[in-house]
Amino acid sequence: MRVGILGSPRGWHVQALRRVLECRGIAVACLPITRLAARIADRPWVRSQQEPLDDYDALFVRAIPGGSLEQIIFRVDALHRLENAGVRIVNPPTTIERTVDKYYTSSLLEDAGLPTPRTVVTERFDEAMVAFHELGGDVVVKPLFGSEGRGMVRVCDEDIAYRVFRALELGRYVYYLQEFIPHSNEDIRAFVIGDRVVAAMVRRSDSWKTNVAQGAEAESLALSAELEEMSLRAARALDADYAGVDILCSEGGDVYVMEVNGIPGWAKLRQVTGVDVAERLVEYVIGTPSRRFYRRIQDQV
Repeated sequence: MRVGILGSPRGWHVQALRRVLECRGIAVACLPITRLAARIADRPWVRSQQEPLDDYDALFVRAIPGGSLEQIIFRVDALHRLENAGVRIVNPPTTIERTVDKYYTSSLLEDAGLPTPRTVVTERFDEAMVAFHELGGDVVVKPLFGSEGRGMVRVCDEDIAYRVFRALELGRYVYYLQEFIPHSNEDIRAFVIGDRVVAAMVRRSDSWKTNVAQGAEAESLALSAELEEMSLRAARALDADYAGVDILCSEGGDVYVMEVNGIPGWAKLRQVTGVDVAERLVEYVIGTPSRRFYRRIQDQV
């Protein structure tokens, strides 16, 4: 079996996956997704550096670094090409496309009947100002693409909204405004692999941002049946092999799915729960037949 990991070989999660795979006797190549090259009417279809990827059985995607729009689209296109060739991509490129885009994620969650906060997305300054008032004059402004709480700003003053929105206008950014929901500075991260929630934690902070990367503390949590089912539905809505599902319980007792992360970290989760997520993920991927497996079976029939 040939397995690759697209990400930095020095990354904690790449090393965790590599350790588990090598303990199973599986050779692993760690390759940069920023060094992809593709061919049409020639082979290999896709390579990273000088390593052809066409015949790999599985590729774990652990990073989609920032870049120009064309660079990011090409990287995901290359993943689609490999998936069409029968390579198991984890998470699939369609899932990555859905989860890196907060608007796309939110719309799919709502379409699946999952509770998610009121949100307005627009390209126009004047519509953003109207939305600020429609959402109660207390909103969280988020970058359309982003993670770990970076770039999120809470705005609850009209004059500050004016200045923030004008600054975003200068950069030609999209306005993503979400109503602020009081939540006692805590939320829940549920980690889904396949059809199971393998671990969960509650994150608590001194501010409204509850990301571990922003300094939040965490402790293990046993999910209720209701929250577990909500987490599984959220992951299914994004067609994820695995996902980090963020759930917020409001001070008023309502529950919301805030985001679904398609390239989730689990270092803190591993620390507070003791669950070896890398082991669980590798076990799931190896035990789930790939498209190439089904093609081989069909060729034999």
